[in-house]
Amino acid sequence: MLVLTQLSDLHLDGGERRAARAERIMDHLNGLAAPLDAVLVTGDIADHGAPEEYEQALKVLSSPYPVLTCPGNHDARGPYGRVLLGRESGGDAAPVNTAHRIGGAVFALCDSTVPGEDRGFLADETLAWLDAVLAAEPAAPAFVCFHHPPVPLHAPYVDPIRQFGEERLAAVIARHPQVAALLCGHAHTAAATSFAGRPLLVAPGVVSRLVFPWREGEGEPVDYEAPPAVAFHVLHDDQRLVTHYRALP
Repeated sequence: MLVLTQLSDLHLDGGERRAARAERIMDHLNGLAAPLDAVLVTGDIADHGAPEEYEQALKVLSSPYPVLTCPGNHDARGPYGRVLLGRESGGDAAPVNTAHRIGGAVFALCDSTVPGEDRGFLADETLAWLDAVLAAEPAAPAFVCFHHPPVPLHAPYVDPIRQFGEERLAAVIARHPQVAALLCGHAHTAAATSFAGRPLLVAPGVVSRLVFPWREGEGEPVDYEAPPAVAFHVLHDDQRLVTHYRALP
């Protein structure tokens, strides 16, 4: 059995308020009685992509558990890669994709960002990389992770800047039956649907929470006072996946 916690959309800006919300999450996770296998952060770690925001993230995301990250549309590939991943070089041109093997499972963390834009798109080189990562370990359950959801969530604030070109991703996923789920963020709301016949699970936001989609138009689309929330994913040995969403008081 594998236990994974997913959080998303910290939007750290160097200030105290956003850091405090993320620290509440991490303090809770680090103090759990039962251990976790990993903590996954699905993008928008920084708010402006500044190096000092990633320095703050290094402190906030400190954990005895492996912390896996992928970038979001508010992140900048260069500073993200240098500060969080320890890459000595690399600018904003090339996608930042990483793969990890934890608890018997493969985590393929894909860069769905388009520099200078809020929408998401998986570059051809990212899809080729993902196909190769999954093909290399066909017997290991896999999680495919990125920031932007590749389907509409019926949230007018989010859907225009979701991940597009999703039929290309679906073709890759169809070739690899060991994919247990696709995990993403970006929407600042807990959501669950399917994609290419697999679970697609969206993590709630840490910095804010999206107003329930059917209430949009009644005020601000996001609530900055709602408590931060996370997702817990439990993968059983038979690849049965259970997800719990929890908000922290």
